[in-house]
This record gives sequence, C-alpha cells and structure tokens, in this order.
Amino acid sequence: MTDPAQFGRVAVVMGGSSAEREVSLDSGRNVLAALQARGIDAHAIDGIPALLDALRAGHFARVFNILHGQHGGGEDGVLQGALESLNVPYTGSGVLGSALSMDKTRSKRVWQSLGLPTPKFVALPRGADVHAAARQIGFPLIVKPACEGSSVGVTRVFAEKDLEEAVKLAAKYPGDLLMETLIEGDELTVAILGRQVLPSIHIVPKAAFYDYNAKYVAEDTQYICPGLEGVAGEELRALALAAFDALGCAGWGRVDVMRDHAGRNWLLEVNTAPGMTSHSLVPKAAAAAGIDYQELCWRVLETSFREGA
Repeated sequence: MTDPAQFGRVAVVMGGSSAEREVSLDSGRNVLAALQARGIDAHAIDGIPALLDALRAGHFARVFNILHGQHGGGEDGVLQGALESLNVPYTGSGVLGSALSMDKTRSKRVWQSLGLPTPKFVALPRGADVHAAARQIGFPLIVKPACEGSSVGVTRVFAEKDLEEAVKLAAKYPGDLLMETLIEGDELTVAILGRQVLPSIHIVPKAAFYDYNAKYVAEDTQYICPGLEGVAGEELRALALAAFDALGCAGWGRVDVMRDHAGRNWLLEVNTAPGMTSHSLVPKAAAAAGIDYQELCWRVLETSFREGA
C-alpha cells in the first residue's frame, strides 16, 4: 500500500488499565507520531472503554492496538473479541492468539504437545504448595505471574530461603503463578512482521538479568543484532516462527528465547503487541533489516487488512 487514505481514520489505542500502562503510553506516543508523519489520519485513544465508545459512534475505520498486558491491557483477547463483534479491523493477533500468548502456562503446554522446547515448569494456582513445586523443578528457578509482560513480578530464585518473597511479589498480580527452570545462558528475541522473520537480537543487560529496569530505564543494556548468524541463526528464526504459529498468532509479534551454554534454544513466551518505545526490541530488529520506525508502523498497520477483517 502507498496511499495513507486507504487506512481511513485510525485509532491508536494505548494506555489502558493494566500493569503495563506507562510502557503502553510511551509506545503509543511513538506510533502515533510515526503514523501521522506518514500522512495517516491517526488519533490517540486511551483504553478500551473510550475506544469502544468511539467505534460505536462510527469515528474510526480501524485500530492500531498498542495496549500491553491483560485486564484492560488489550493483549489478552478481550479487546480482540470486542473488535470482532463490531467488525472493526485491527492490528496483530486475533482472539485465540492473543489469549493463548498472554497465558504463559497454556502457551508452554501447546509447545510441549508439539515437541517444541520450553523450560520445565509447574503451574501454581493460588494457594499451591510452592516448596513442593520447587522440589519438582529444582534450583535455580524462576517465579512469575502466568499472565503478565514486561518482566513485572518476575524473580530469579537460587535458594529455598528466597522462595516465599518471590511468590509474594508475583502474587501481587492477577491470575495464577508459574514456576519454571531458570535457563542460564544468552537471552534472545526474534520479531515477526507479517510472515517476515526479522534478525534476532542478543540482549546483554548490565545487571544480572533483563528485568523491567533493564528494558525501559537503563541506558547500559547492549543489543547485539543479529544475535545469532549462520545455521544457528536460521534455526532460531525457524523455531520462533513455529512457536508463533503454534499459538495461532498473526500480524506481528516477538518471540523470547533463552539459549543455554550447550547451544540449545528454549522458548519463553510470545508478545502479541510488543513494546514500541525508544528502548524496544522490534524497532531495533526492523532497523537491522532496513526498515525504519515509520515504515515499521506502516507495515504493522497493514496487518489489519487480513482475511475476514
């Protein structure tokens, strides 16, 4: 597509009421500016209720969804279902891909069933015996909310004495918890745009691991792109696309992977509305593929023209 008028009036929905609100607002401001710079009639909308009111009033032709997270975050299938019911086209994955990717436990079960590699895990419903789960997984391990993003509520646990504190932090967020083996090695991520798999990124945080601060605040995190080259790079990108397809994802997204010291890749999660801030990974991968930020936003918006939309 070359004519911005073909998109019609576009709502860039951001903010919302999830734990990732501030990141989403930052992403949204960048996306909005990029689309407007390309001549698209784009407007900011904060949150799902305001968006649905505007859509029912006929104010917009399509939606660029840059909400992050669940429970008002627009990344868990709820917004997608509402937009389907209103017959309004939108960017990114549909109801199934969004809901499944947001639930890390169920994502991992799907991957397991297909023989795709993901760290050993135990689902932790509220009130579960976390010490028994830890004995099953073994240390070191990770405790995290099963349905949050941006590394909120995530703790690396190396000893039994630190378990209760980790569970307490993760339990501050809605939904069940997840405990999984801590894979020690390189943190990698692979962005997908349409059917194009972008170059991988190797994330090298200054701190012990790539937490919320390293993602959005710190200026000393290194991003090596491509993260892997040659045969190893091709294998990683093929695995990322297989993981993305397995969860019914579409449009665009980002697959996070750990590569252990033996060179084995382990799937962590898929993000169906990845960050688009100045620190974010998809714009970095796109740039390495010769796609600038404005062009990236245009291409993501083009994913709203899908079959049935």
